[in-house]
Parts: sequence; C-alpha cells; structure tokens
Amino acid sequence: MAQHPHGVRLSPPTWLTAGLRPQPAPVPWAAVARASVALSAPLAVGLAAGRPAYGALVSMGALSGVIGDTADAYRMRFFNIAVPQLFGAVGVTLGTLVYGRDWTAVAVLTLVALVSGMISSIGSVASVSGLLLLLNAVVGAGLPMPRPWWTLTAGGAVVLLLTLFGWPLRGGVPERAAVADSYRSVAAFVRAAGTPEHDERRQAVTQSLNASYDLLLAHRTRRHGRSPGLTRLIARLNALIPIVEAASAAKLRPARLGPLPEAWPAAVLALADSIGNGPRTGTAVPLELPEPTGPSERALDRALRYAAAVGAEPDHAHAADPDRLGRPAAPWVRTRRAARAALLSGASWRYGLRLALCIGLAQVVVSVLPVPRSYWVALTVTFVLKPDFGSVFSRAVLRALGTAGGLLLAVPVLAEVPRGWWDVPTVAALAALIPAFSAKGYAFQTAAITPVILLLSDLLNHQGFGLVLPRLYDSLIGCGIALVAGYLCWPESWHTRIGDRLADTVADASAYVALAFAGAPGQDRPARPVRRRRLYRDLSAVRSEFQRALTEPPPTGPRAAAWWPLVIAVERVVEATTATRVRVEHGEPAPPPGEVAAIAADLAALAGALRSGTPLPGPGPDGDAATTATGVTGATGPDVLGPLRSEVRAACAIASPVLG
Repeated sequence: MAQHPHGVRLSPPTWLTAGLRPQPAPVPWAAVARASVALSAPLAVGLAAGRPAYGALVSMGALSGVIGDTADAYRMRFFNIAVPQLFGAVGVTLGTLVYGRDWTAVAVLTLVALVSGMISSIGSVASVSGLLLLLNAVVGAGLPMPRPWWTLTAGGAVVLLLTLFGWPLRGGVPERAAVADSYRSVAAFVRAAGTPEHDERRQAVTQSLNASYDLLLAHRTRRHGRSPGLTRLIARLNALIPIVEAASAAKLRPARLGPLPEAWPAAVLALADSIGNGPRTGTAVPLELPEPTGPSERALDRALRYAAAVGAEPDHAHAADPDRLGRPAAPWVRTRRAARAALLSGASWRYGLRLALCIGLAQVVVSVLPVPRSYWVALTVTFVLKPDFGSVFSRAVLRALGTAGGLLLAVPVLAEVPRGWWDVPTVAALAALIPAFSAKGYAFQTAAITPVILLLSDLLNHQGFGLVLPRLYDSLIGCGIALVAGYLCWPESWHTRIGDRLADTVADASAYVALAFAGAPGQDRPARPVRRRRLYRDLSAVRSEFQRALTEPPPTGPRAAAWWPLVIAVERVVEATTATRVRVEHGEPAPPPGEVAAIAADLAALAGALRSGTPLPGPGPDGDAATTATGVTGATGPDVLGPLRSEVRAACAIASPVLG
C-alpha cells in the first residue's frame, strides 16, 4: 500500500480489488479427482491409439463438463451436463459450417450470440447451454476440427459417466444432506437470537433454504409422481419454516430474560442429525425442551414438536401433503413459459443484443486484423460478457489478471514438459486445480483453466511456447472489446436498475405487512407462507444483485453502496413482520387494523419514492417520519407493532438522505 507525501494512504478502491480476495471455501475433493481423470484419461487413450489430437479434443470438451458440474443431486447433475452438451453439439456444427468464411462467420456467430444471451434468463441449465452453444460455435469457426467434428462434445459424455458412477451408492444422499444442513443453519440462527450475529445468521438461513428448495423442487419436476423419500424430505423442509419464524420472534424477547436456553438450538441439531443419518421412519426424535416462558418460546416449542412429529411419520403419511409452498408445473409447461418469457422480456433482448454486438465486433476485428489464434478473442468476450454471470467490468478485469497469472504457470509447462506421455500426468495435475481454484473466485478459476487450454491447444497446433504471447494479446483484445462496447458504451451500464428492483421489494414488503395481520390469530391463510418464502427469496436475490453492483466503478458502485444499508433495513422490516405475527399467534394482543394499514402505507410510500427518486413526505405532527401516511403511532396498551414500526422508521430514515 503506497503512502502519499502528505500522509494520506493510497490504495486501490474496494470495487477494483474485491474479486481478487479468495473466497473462503473448502476444497471439493471429489470434483478435483473427477476433473483430473476426465481431462487426462481421454488424452491417454488418444496417445495409446496414436491419435493425440483426438484425445486433446475430447479433453477440451470434458473441460466444459467439469466447469458446468455445479449441482448436488444426481438427476440435476445429469441435466446440468447432458443438456448443455446437446447445445454444444449444435454450436460446433454451426461453427464448422462457417470455418474459413470470414464474413459469413461474423453473421452466424453474431446470431448465435443473440440466442445465447436471450436464453440466459430462462434458468441455470439454459444459461450453461447458451454458453456452450456460443463457445463451441466460436471454436468450430476458428479452429480446424478433426473429423468427426462431434469429438469435441464426447468429452462431456466422459464427465457425465464419471459423475453417474456414484449414483447407485449415493442416490438421495445430497438431498438429505441439503435438508440437514438447512436445519443446522437454523440451529445457529436460534442460538444467535438477540445477539449481534442474528442478522448474519438469518442471511445464512435464507441462502440455505433457497438452495434446499431449489434442489428438491427442481428434482421433483423430473419425478412428477414424487417418490415417498422425496416427499418426506419436502415435508421436513416445510416443517422447518415455523422454526425459522419462531427464531425471528425470539429476537424480540425481553432482554431481562437473557439468551435462549441452549436446549432450543440443541433440539434443532438433534432433528438435523436424524435427517442426515438416513431415511429411517417411525421413530420420534426425543426432545428435551424447557418450559416456555413467553410467546417466542411457545412458538419454538410448538414448531419443534411439529417438526419432530413430521419426521416420525411413515412415508405414506405425506402423500396428501398440501404443498403450501407450491408444486412446480410439469417440465414441458415450465419450458413453454420460460421460452415465452425470454422472447417477450426486454431484459433478455438487451442481454442478447449486448452479447451479439460484442461478439460481432470481435469477429470483425479478427477478420480485418492478422490476429493469431483469433478464436480466443471471441472466447474471452463470451466468458466476460455472459450477462447472468455478474459485473461485466469486474469480470473483464479479473479475466485479464487471471489470464496473466495462468500464463505464468503455463510458461514452464510449455517450455520444459516434452510432448507425449508426459502430457498425461501434467494435464491430470493442472485439471485438478480447476475445481479447487474455481471455489475461490473467477480470477483464480481463469488462472487454473488457462494453462490447461494452452497445453491442449498445443497438442492440436504444435506451437509450444509460441502460444503464450498470442494468448495474452487475444485475451486483452477480448477484454477491451467487452469493456468498451459491452460496458462503457452500453447505456444500461450507467443507468442501473438496482433502485427499481429495491422498490419492487419494498412494495412486496408492504403487501406482506397487510397480509400478515389479516384475519384472526390462528387463521394462517395459505397465501401467507407462499408470500413470505417468495419475499425472502427476492430479498436474497436483491442482496446478491447489490453485492455485484458494489464491484462496479462509479457511479454504479457508489450508488449501490449508498443504497446498501436500505437493503439490510428492508430485510429487518420483513423479519420484524414475521416475528410480530408469530408473537400474536402465541399470546400477544392483535394490533388494531388502522396501525397495520399505516405501516403498510408508509412502506408503499417508500417504494413510490424509490421509483420516482423524489423525497419522502415530511414527518407528521408527532415528528415520526415513519407514520406520515395516516399519523397513527400506536394505541393505548401494549404496542405490539412497536418493533416493526421502529424498523420501518429506520428504513425511511436511511432512505431520506439518499433521496434528497
């Protein structure tokens, strides 16, 4: 860190260095071993058969399968690998048809980029499929492919076979592990009630629940009849929601009572262990719970006993599960809806057009200028500019830095390792780094992939050390095109929509407040848990979007930083709503409808101000800016809405200076 002559410490801005800090993540040893075998085995077979180029091509195709194998459940992993490979086959077919036809290749790859960008909004599998469609089209158009051309896609089949070897022995294990992990995250949340760690633990619970529901519900769309074991896991995951709500309510316990007794989180951990130990049924988990001392503990007691009862029921008892959180539609119905949304969505067209523009420019550049190994330029643009992968600016910077780091590793490999059988252990060692480094961040993933790509490319082109500098030049050109055309000159980069997204979430919070207290206590409407789960998921998505925006240069990054405290405040408003409703359900007096309407109106006014960019209305006669809609501040008697009103007041106070 440099020191300014006048004593001011100089350091790079946070938005520039955020992606260079390795993320704390464990090494996925199974993925490490799978990547090592998947990339080195085809190469060994090719050398043994006297066709090293074919082995290198299959290994190159396996690389895409290794990168795309990010799911947990085996059925999801099957689709995550198999479906993109089909799109990759289409891509390499289109690419080989226009190989050597400069301007035809420009037109075809631009059109493929448009399709790739548009389908990215459909879902994770479609996003990877679109990526592989474009990548293989670029490779096929820029590299002379050995016949048959589909050899490139055979590598994905190798990864798929290696992945499925464990299915007979570990079928259902990832699903049980995900639900058990969700219970453990809730146990930590219960333990943190009323402590400074409460908010952090709540966010961890939201992420864990999102992952578990995605895993189980996506799994069920492909087994529409629903197996008993899967139905049971969904029932146990649904039973976790009341525990989460009770833990939120425990935050409002009087401070004089001290922290929650350890018996409460210990009971949640006991339920987690019963799930993780296997699909045994018919035996209730013994719970040693203390006598409840207030509404929050009564809610916890009831929720834990219900979760234990659900776990003890036989599988057939869940056949009539009401499925309050919503059963997914059949796959063909969801596919039709997603395709319609992609075609009619303005965001999907904007993403597609931006990607098409940059790919078209990349192809024009390599058609006009004598750029060696020209397909690397478009490959770089594809990885950097894939719209659903996050910040274009930060990815371009990280891609350039990661490529430079990977080249430093590739130089001694290309210079010292003799071509032939020595390539097999070398590729095995380098491939093992890809899953390990991918968990640390995008720059680290790029640094791990670069030497593997260079080594496999050398087996096809036999240029050795001569590949290094052209690879660096092409990467820098691709990053430059993505930065200039896809970021600096793209209007959307300077008119971020994070404010609109936050306004939508605040409006949803307003509707949730009105819904939470509608009806008499004990009459929990079916729409309430659905709205609550959707709102928590939306808040998690908003948080992720803002965290990506924080890595953008001015003005986007500073604007996101200014709004960031409001994101946290809205999360606290939603939690306070849930906590208050739970306490009302377990003994607190019901709030007057007028007070509920006032708070909902305040949130609606805040949402409107966020959309329009206008200041909030001034404070009412009592000086409370959070009750300007109706002027209601509380009735005589216990102020059950006091904590919720305080959170809304804090949200408005945070928003007021930013709105001006």
